[in-house]
Amino acid sequence: MSYELTTKQIADLTALRHALHETPEISGEEAQTAAHIAEALRQAGADQIWTGLGGHGVAAAFEGQEAGPTVMIRCELDGLPIHEVSDLPYRSQIDGKSHVCGHDGHMTMVMGCALALAQRPARGRVILLFQPAEETGRGAPAVVDDPQWSALKPDYAFAIHNLPGLALGTVGLCAGTACCASRGMQIRLAGKSSHAAMPEDGVSPAGAMAELMTALPALSRGDALDEAFRLCTLTHCSLGEPTFGIAPGDGEIRCTLRCVSDATMQGLIEEAETAVTEAALRHGLQAEITWHDVFAATVNADEAVQLTQRAAQATGLAVEMMPEPMRFSEDFGCFGLDGATAAMIFLGSGVDQPQLHNPDFDFPDALIPRGTHMFLNLITQLLEA
Repeated sequence: MSYELTTKQIADLTALRHALHETPEISGEEAQTAAHIAEALRQAGADQIWTGLGGHGVAAAFEGQEAGPTVMIRCELDGLPIHEVSDLPYRSQIDGKSHVCGHDGHMTMVMGCALALAQRPARGRVILLFQPAEETGRGAPAVVDDPQWSALKPDYAFAIHNLPGLALGTVGLCAGTACCASRGMQIRLAGKSSHAAMPEDGVSPAGAMAELMTALPALSRGDALDEAFRLCTLTHCSLGEPTFGIAPGDGEIRCTLRCVSDATMQGLIEEAETAVTEAALRHGLQAEITWHDVFAATVNADEAVQLTQRAAQATGLAVEMMPEPMRFSEDFGCFGLDGATAAMIFLGSGVDQPQLHNPDFDFPDALIPRGTHMFLNLITQLLEA
């Protein structure tokens, strides 16, 4: 069976993308987006729909005529807390929130699969997952931990992320790791404040913070994105109160740790924690470390990469094997860790396209039929053979 979108369906999908773009919701708040998607899936005739997955996640099943594997196509529901800078007629109507990562386009391509799957596959089933909270790394783990997940668990899982800097419509693939592991480290240092005229009567975090702001970035290793690569990036610091009369008694540092593999990340975590503990001890401070935005490495399975290469070829799209993984992270890796044969696929959104998370980014509508048809060719390979 060959799945194809009609001209009208492509126009309807483009209108859907623009509507989603106008009404972004950030991670954990995607209630209206989820309701919109669930209704569209009902209208598309899905055999079963799940809601409330890992928060506001939505999934739909399209059942084949015979038993076979489960193929999951996944996208993200959430936007970003970024003010959009745009003259587009469909620009964000929610101040300070926007779809400047392209999740509106990713949802639209997956919804394109729902429209095409009015013709059910010969065997197996397709699960279309609209996942919440990707931007914080909480969404995929929450979906997998949801009691409803056991009814959905896939044998194969695929996702597309658009990629500026790659020619429009070119498929980018990584063998092995596709996206780095990362996590946010929040360090709170507590001492004792004092009058600024008598700082010796207090315990200031300033010295420890100065040491850590040098020591933590010094844990970085290497430029090539290989197994040894480690990156520690300072992202925020604060010390005391914004006054002139108080010697500070507390401070905070935030940084992001990034590695190609989860194993390397574990070693970096231990070194960073040791640096904080030792600095706090030297300066007589209490230290508290908490972890946020935790992303496992996204690792592509060889079989899934090969299937994607064939699907791209069948769709008429060029394929570029990428020499290194992306530095950015994606919680899609959670599905591979859960046992799915999985691949994160990059789809070029243009050489001159603004970068992801830039305030003027906009997902190119021309990618909607290309990405949808590649997903459909993956489904054909696995469920029509």
